[in-house]
Amino acid sequence: MSDPRLCPNPVLMDEITAAQVIVPVADLLRHPDGPRDRQLLLGAHVTLHAKRGGWAYVQATADGYCGYVRPGTLGTATEPTHRVAVAASHVYARADLKSPDLLALSHGSLLSVTATEGAFSQTAHGFVPSQHIKPVGMLETDPAAVAALYLGTPYLWGGNSRLGIDCSGLVQAACLACGIPCPGDSDMQATAAGILLEHGAEYRRNDLLFWQSHVAIVWDSETILHANANSMSTAFEPLAEGLVRIAASDGPVTAHRRLPDA
Repeated sequence: MSDPRLCPNPVLMDEITAAQVIVPVADLLRHPDGPRDRQLLLGAHVTLHAKRGGWAYVQATADGYCGYVRPGTLGTATEPTHRVAVAASHVYARADLKSPDLLALSHGSLLSVTATEGAFSQTAHGFVPSQHIKPVGMLETDPAAVAALYLGTPYLWGGNSRLGIDCSGLVQAACLACGIPCPGDSDMQATAAGILLEHGAEYRRNDLLFWQSHVAIVWDSETILHANANSMSTAFEPLAEGLVRIAASDGPVTAHRRLPDA
């Protein structure tokens, strides 16, 4: 049976158009006015399949996830040249840090830079500090280090941004920044992210540990890093303590996977 999260609903496929997100964060909903399943960041490319009552039914290019976004969140697709490579940034009205800030940007947001002025890069949305962005082809090499950018970020079910993120959103952000393909939800990641290891394998940095409804990144042999509802944030936790605590609610580890070298 096909997964509705990844397969466009054929009933809705009456319009096939390339588009991109033009707001800082767009909720990707299960149905109009329904629950949030995931989020899309500024510049994310989507395929627009249909419009119903102002709502747009889309499929995300990055991971194939389908859902509805609110009116006004999409614009004409342009080719991104840069991505936000720090935890968060701002778009300014002018190439001046004292000018009005227009938008707040999360790590992973995509931008098309058209010019530079002093220490700022010009985009269609305004000016962004050049030190906060990297060319899209300049990938990171350590998913755990990317995930650490989100330390202290509030836990948010279905969240994918520095404003709020959940366990699978954190793993996906870390992987995509390193050029590692990664689906959006932990159950998908448990079967598709990296290589499945046997029970009892040693824990290494950037391994992924899965439970019934949770995923964490191994920071080192004694520590995990995860967005979790226990602390309601992205935080470090001693591995041994985490294994016991999470097992009490979600059962034992169901999968141990190792990401490829970025």
